[in-house]
Amino acid sequence: MNLRPLRVAALLLMMAGLVAPAGANGWLGGRAALACALCSIFCAGAGLRRWDPILEGGLTILAVLLGAAAPLILLDAPGPFGTAAPGIWLFLTGWALLLWSGLSILSRLPRHGAGALAAPAAFGVALLYLWQVLVVGFAVPQVLLPAPTQVGHILATRMDILWPDFQQTFLKAVLSGYAIGCTAGFLVAVIADRVPFVKRGLLPLSGLVSAVPIVGIAPILVMWFGFDWQSKAAVVVVVTFFPMLVNTLAGLAAADAMQRDLMHSYAASYAQTLMKLRLPAALPFVFNALKINSTLALIAAIVAEFFGSPILGLGFRISAEVARLNVDVVWAVIAIAALAGSMFYGVIAVVERACTFWHPSYRA
Repeated sequence: MNLRPLRVAALLLMMAGLVAPAGANGWLGGRAALACALCSIFCAGAGLRRWDPILEGGLTILAVLLGAAAPLILLDAPGPFGTAAPGIWLFLTGWALLLWSGLSILSRLPRHGAGALAAPAAFGVALLYLWQVLVVGFAVPQVLLPAPTQVGHILATRMDILWPDFQQTFLKAVLSGYAIGCTAGFLVAVIADRVPFVKRGLLPLSGLVSAVPIVGIAPILVMWFGFDWQSKAAVVVVVTFFPMLVNTLAGLAAADAMQRDLMHSYAASYAQTLMKLRLPAALPFVFNALKINSTLALIAAIVAEFFGSPILGLGFRISAEVARLNVDVVWAVIAIAALAGSMFYGVIAVVERACTFWHPSYRA
């Protein structure tokens, strides 16, 4: 993709932003912001020349960083901003186009090691930055949407409360329910593959149970297992059981007839065929279910905590803090849950890569 027109448009918008009104003090009042903005425009303009690709990428990244600092410095001064400061938003529009070109450069890095994480990490940081600038620039009330800095402050100062909530929900309810549900689904799938009437009876039920909403079964299981984490683990078991069952059955059927006939010609028993042919062929399906369940389990446990919980748990913390209008704490809990779920998914993906390296999707 030719990035030159994108950079030219970015430069024009950023320069137009310096001319348009930018709040009470404006760019001239914020000398540090003006200096960062001019340096960013200079680096972006220098990147238009035909340089070595490494130098060109370095100039683009430097222009993006300096351009990001300018609105933050300006917004730190007294307003008004919002629609009264179109210069900031013109400059940010050009900065976004410049960021686009920078991300395009990062996406060309080798997809292994640090190169695989550079573009996603930069994109995530850019989204947080835009969130911060828009919330501050338009003076969005905290009760509607807190700034990322407010959420980070909660994470830094209230971990003494949030960490026990995380332990209650994730380390107890999610991990125990996930292990039991996935293991039970896998074992029942192996049995159903061997016993035809079990397979024909369970598969229709899987669609029926999957359609039952969590908000319907959670109160029932809370009454059965009590208000502590065991009832939430039971909800996780129900939610994760059938995805594992269905995916494992599909994986066991993945080995084609020619491969099975070859094992039969070697006089292989059912157990030998299962262990040496069908289970290895089913591994991608099993890991697919494990990855799906890693997010379903966390969602199920948090939702279940809305229907009866002790004074601990991420779901309990969300419901309690929403009632007090402490939305920044709610977003902090959401950030913890999202980070935990992403890391859980990533660990399973790494294990999958190690166990199914032979699969065509991993071939270079």
